[in-house]
Amino acid sequence: GSSGKVYPYPTVEKISEKKTDKEYTAVWLENEYLKVMVLPELGGRIQRAYDKTNDYDFVYYNHVIKPALVGLTGPWISGGIEFNWPQHHRPTTFLPVDYTTLENEDGSVSVLLHDVDQMYGTKGIAKISLYPGKAYIEIIGQLYNRTSMPQTFLWWANPAVPVNDNTQSIFPPDVHAVMDHGKRDVSRFPIATGVYYKKDYSEGVDISRYKNIPVPTSYMAEKSKYDFVGGYDYGKEAGILHVADHHISPGKKQWTWGCGDFGKAWDRNLTDADGPYVELMTGVFTDNQPDFTWLKPFEEKTFKQYFMPYKKVGAVKNATIHGAFTQYFMPYKAVGQVKNATSEAAVHLSAADGEAHVIVYATSLRENAHVVLSVKGNVVLDETVKLSPVDIYEKKVSVPGLVAGEERLTPDCVREQDLHVAVYAADGSCLVEYTPDPVEIPKLPDPAKAAKDPETIQTNEELYLTGLHIEQYRHATYLPDPYYLEGLKRDPGDIRINNAYGALLMRRGAFRKAEKYFRKALERLIERNPNPYNSEAYYLLGLNLLYQGRDEEAYDAFYKATWSNEQQEMSFYYLAAIDAKAAGAGLRAPAGDGTHAPAPGTGTAQMRLARALSHIERSLVKNAHNIKARGLKAYLLRKLGRTKEAAAWIQENLALDPFDFLSGNEQVLLAENAEAAELRITLNEKMRDFAENYLMTARDYAEFGGFEEAASLLNACTKEQPMLYYYEAYYRSCLGEDVSGLLRKAEETAPDYCFPNKLEDIGVLSFAIDHGCTAKAPYYLGCLFYDKLQWEE
Repeated sequence: GSSGKVYPYPTVEKISEKKTDKEYTAVWLENEYLKVMVLPELGGRIQRAYDKTNDYDFVYYNHVIKPALVGLTGPWISGGIEFNWPQHHRPTTFLPVDYTTLENEDGSVSVLLHDVDQMYGTKGIAKISLYPGKAYIEIIGQLYNRTSMPQTFLWWANPAVPVNDNTQSIFPPDVHAVMDHGKRDVSRFPIATGVYYKKDYSEGVDISRYKNIPVPTSYMAEKSKYDFVGGYDYGKEAGILHVADHHISPGKKQWTWGCGDFGKAWDRNLTDADGPYVELMTGVFTDNQPDFTWLKPFEEKTFKQYFMPYKKVGAVKNATIHGAFTQYFMPYKAVGQVKNATSEAAVHLSAADGEAHVIVYATSLRENAHVVLSVKGNVVLDETVKLSPVDIYEKKVSVPGLVAGEERLTPDCVREQDLHVAVYAADGSCLVEYTPDPVEIPKLPDPAKAAKDPETIQTNEELYLTGLHIEQYRHATYLPDPYYLEGLKRDPGDIRINNAYGALLMRRGAFRKAEKYFRKALERLIERNPNPYNSEAYYLLGLNLLYQGRDEEAYDAFYKATWSNEQQEMSFYYLAAIDAKAAGAGLRAPAGDGTHAPAPGTGTAQMRLARALSHIERSLVKNAHNIKARGLKAYLLRKLGRTKEAAAWIQENLALDPFDFLSGNEQVLLAENAEAAELRITLNEKMRDFAENYLMTARDYAEFGGFEEAASLLNACTKEQPMLYYYEAYYRSCLGEDVSGLLRKAEETAPDYCFPNKLEDIGVLSFAIDHGCTAKAPYYLGCLFYDKLQWEE
């Protein structure tokens, strides 16, 4: 369902058939229970997660890196836990990411992995931690939109799990329906009863079992009120669980190549000797693929996920990060002498009595834990026990009158939903509990429907929402344009559609075309009310004018946009940026006697810096985690000579985001001599000489007039990349310097993998062309416009 777009990433089109040794940097996290290997050079994936207590790899450990061309940009490998973001499969799944390690005050250890998506500019940090005495991996996700426009994303962690005839995917007990990608098809679960992925399961087949799925198949839970999903190997009596708040992590998915010949061929294609696997994917802010969520300008979204091994419990009924348990109900019926027994079958002769089987697993040592089983509110079991990753509790309890199913019910019968199990810590806090739901199989949901043709849609609201849906889901075969244009054909003044279509054109770099749609939206918006309920059109107009270099006009539009709550954060940021930029220009402008304007502390420049600081403070009131605003504040404090405040503020910034490269650079600029040199080395190592990290940070500086800082930072990157030289030339020209040498170097540098796609690139490359760069700059700009569907440009 995603567009399949690759630019500006290069693709790999061929995999060697020859196996060679390759050394990768690995980060190991280890405690008394677990050992975890992370590979920052391969997308920051968890390559191995090993349970030391039972010699069990609870995620599929592929002993070779054997890529196949199934990723978005080519290479993809099986095994481990892959973090798919901001789309599936992740563009950088086989590329290096930034990383750093931490030893925390509570004794835990962490590796932080950082990646900025080059397609859309969203930024993600995954913090992977192990804690002393805890048999789980914690992952804290920190997603941030560092762009001026709304962006979309999804997050699916993708743990691979080894499978065989004894394995089962463990979905929560309330999952009765599963859906295909894009919700195109639907099936009953766990017992499929129809045709799914062209396979006839009408006889009733348990598709939670790997051995029963012969063809490549994907399914995602329709919905669940539980926080877990997992997989279990009944032969090894061990498995994996994922735990996360289902309110923000509804995604629960299984994918398999299938156990038939096709699947076995793919096993051989992806590993040498480690056999088959399934993917048990877990979605945050998403429940399907594609199912993208909006991330508004400068917005941050955070979440936690936990992956943990477990033992003995089998088909889990509920799980938390503290532990998991199951509960088998084994009714006795007068059916004669039973020859065999399972957890679902009778094992003894009795007409009315039954038995409950409780198993509890804990992720840490719990002395004096309490296991309590109640029947209709009456406690029938209350035991004080020791629980830990190696001390598993198991108990069979007689429950007179327990009857499974709905047959043979009498007023005195005990049904499964009459039972309640809870596990308490010594201090009385509840670790995990479970009450079975009534057995009610809901109606099978309908699959999704394709979008109608624009002409057949009745209302402008539906046209607007359909266009927005196509944008949000990065649709492979539809464009939003016909839906927006049909709406404007019917009503040229429609505010929502004018804003949406103008924003779409602005994303494509068509600034002048976009401007007229924002002005058309404003025309109707303020026809009767000069102070509108929502000022999105003012904000978008301000942004558009800023891209056109019309700063003072943009300033007016942004100020009006601050009158609305929704646009205050972004608009105050850009007001501060324009103020700081104007202050910098004032400092550089020649004074009447031929000298430069006064230094900060006097005059107009000082006043605009102070005003910029006031504006950025108001932006931070709306969003204290706006990384770009925090960086601008650090810059302003330094420019105002408030160095102690700046140093303290930078420390806060880097604690919030260790990959805030602008604050890291400000820290270098505040330091002196040897300390500055040492900090510069550390910062360069963290930026790993990756050209895009330097260009991104330089663009931030230039946005608020820090051209000297931007140019110097670009000069610190040792890579030979044309855009580094074009940008440095552009910034140094803003400082009044001769840049002919830099432009010549930009044109002479090899064009390999130079794929510009940022809106700021348009102005830089246009500047280069205007200053005689006609050999390659037009080609680079042409690539950019082609990517943004601007064919004529």
